[in-house]
This record gives sequence, structure tokens and C-alpha cells, in this order.
Amino acid sequence: MRVTELAMDYLGLDALLSAEELTWRDTVRTFVGDRIRPNIKDWYEKAVFPVEIVPEMGRLGLLGTHLRGYGCPGRSAVQYGLAALELEAGDSGLRTFVSVQGSLAMSAIAKFGTEEQKERWLPGMAAGELIGCFGLTEPEAGSDPASMTTTARKDGGGWVINGAKRWIGLASIADIAVIWARTEDGIRGFLVPTGTPGFTATPIEPKLAMRASIQCDIALADVRVPAEAILPGAAGLSGPFSCLNEARYGIIWGAMGAARDAYEAALAYALERRQFGKPIASFQLTQEKLVDMVLEIQKGLLVALHLGRMKDAGTLIPEQISFGKLNNVRTAISIARQARTILGGNGVALEYSPMRHASNLEGVRTYEGTDEIHILIIGRAITGIAAFS
Repeated sequence: MRVTELAMDYLGLDALLSAEELTWRDTVRTFVGDRIRPNIKDWYEKAVFPVEIVPEMGRLGLLGTHLRGYGCPGRSAVQYGLAALELEAGDSGLRTFVSVQGSLAMSAIAKFGTEEQKERWLPGMAAGELIGCFGLTEPEAGSDPASMTTTARKDGGGWVINGAKRWIGLASIADIAVIWARTEDGIRGFLVPTGTPGFTATPIEPKLAMRASIQCDIALADVRVPAEAILPGAAGLSGPFSCLNEARYGIIWGAMGAARDAYEAALAYALERRQFGKPIASFQLTQEKLVDMVLEIQKGLLVALHLGRMKDAGTLIPEQISFGKLNNVRTAISIARQARTILGGNGVALEYSPMRHASNLEGVRTYEGTDEIHILIIGRAITGIAAFS
């Protein structure tokens, strides 16, 4: 039984991409097929982040994809989105690494750093020779970063930082941390080498999601950094929020990659699995599930592509990013769960991807703004009334 072209690209969305965009997407897809798919079951089961592929990602141009200069690839927003799509089809944890490195840590330095800071850190990070992390979330300040308690006080010619951060991706393997702290002049960002005395990163284990990734608690105990550690271009929460929006944009695409992979796994299984003498794909209820998945994946990809074109045109606003993040992540979770039902009991085996994607997407749903936060952002946009408190 042959899977038709409509099964993979029902609306012919590839026609909306340029030849360069298609070539780039296929390059990343090949990398995922060669380096991630054969290994992801073991990485996920053993809760291992494959540090060895980081330089390979750098050589391919996956780190700081959308940034320009300082060794960064300088690709378009749509191309960055396509990379996120393919990476998360492999696993959310691997796409998350690229997001933390490029959209958060590298973006913070590129947007707000001095020339010296950019020259010092960005080339090595783009090459995968240096790893960064982004310390914003705190144990008691998740969705409300304005209530952060981490402080930085001036001391002689430098700064002393004290506090704690939680759910910080890559922190235990990072070379440099972007730490956001409260100062006398408001919230500011600091570049803190992770080998600085008083900086401690502890992986959060065990986890039921994002197992092929690393998230950490960070403790900052009298961490001393020089005056030039501050990111001079960032003042207040607008700095970290602008980086969060870069990461949220990537999630819009990435979630659809996980959804697509779950659907493709369910479709392949339904065409091969026989019950009552015929493939389960021949049953009406199974076809309804597959059709619902196709509908939502195609719509989600249209949302991602439209927002990507807007981002490249410079017209995309944060409220529209929230639309995409909210819609595509919760849609992707629903698709992954539905795909698992087609696989029956086999769906809980790690051999198949839908349940792994569903678990990972619960993490994606939570970070970079929960559903509730994005609902409130969109609600404020359409009513003019802030309902956050």
C-alpha cells in the first residue's frame, strides 16, 4: 500500500518555500535522520544529552542560525523555523538545546552586549565550541519574573550576585551563563562564566519529559564578576522578554515537527497493523483520527510560515508570537496523544515516538510561557485589559 503525497503535504505547502529554503530544510532533515533518529531512544531512556553532536550542529549552522556576524550563519527567520521543525521531529530536547544556545544565550549577547562581549563569546558558541545558558526563571518566580529575588550589588569595581535560578537549560555543561538579577537600577543581565567561584549548577533529575536534554537548578553564592560583565544594552524585563520571544517563535515551528513525526508514525503503523483481517487504516475511526491530525498539522504549519514571513518583514509583534505558541503546542500535544491511541498497547513502547513526543511537549507547553500566560497576553491584546493579577 503506497502512501500518497497528500499524506505528507496535503495542501502542497512546499510550494510556498523557496528552493533555498527547501534545500536547507532537507539538509537539517538529513542530519536528524542520520544523527538523532538512530540514537534518540537510548538518549531518552538513559536521560543523556549527546554533547558530542554539538560541534556537528555548529558546523551545520544550527547554532545562532538567525543571527548575523561574529561567525553566526545569518539565515532568515523562516529558515530558522524550518530547522526547529526538523529538529523537534527528532526530539524536543535537541531542538531545545538549539533554542537555549541560539535564541536565548546568544541572542542576549548579540542584542545587548558590547563588541568585546560579542567577539569573546559568539564565534565559539556558533561553532559549538562554547555552550551558553540563560538564567531567568527562579524557584518562586516562574511565570512572574518581575518578582525575582536574585540580586546583583556593586562592590568596588565589580558586582556580587546572589540568588537561585531553576529549570535552566544546559547550565551544568555551559561555559557562560546569562544571569538576570535585580540591581538598584532595576533588572539587568550579566555574563557569568560558569567556573566563577560561587556558581553551582545541579541537573534536575529524574524527569518525565525532555529526558534527552538538561535542565538545572543554579545557586549563586557571592558570585563576583567584573564591571564589564554587565550587558549594557538591556535594562528592565524588556531585555529577557525579547529573548524569550525569539525562543517562543522557534517553538511555533518545533511543536509542529513533533506533531508531524507522531502522525507519520501512527500512519505507518496503521497501514501495516492488521486486525480482523485488514489494516487498521481501513477502519473509519482510525481514518477520522488521521484526518484530524492532517488538518491540524497543515493549519499549524500555515500559522508558523505566516508568522515567519512577518518576522522576516519586521512586522511580527509579541502578541502574535503568543498566538502561535499557544495554538501550535497544545495542538501538537493533542496530535501526539491521538497518534498514541492508534498504536494501541505498542504506543507505550519507546520504539515508537508519539508518547515520547507527548511527554516532551508537556515541558514545551510549560516553558517560555504557560498556556495560561499566553491566553492572558492574547486576552489583553483583544480587550485592552490586563488580567494578570
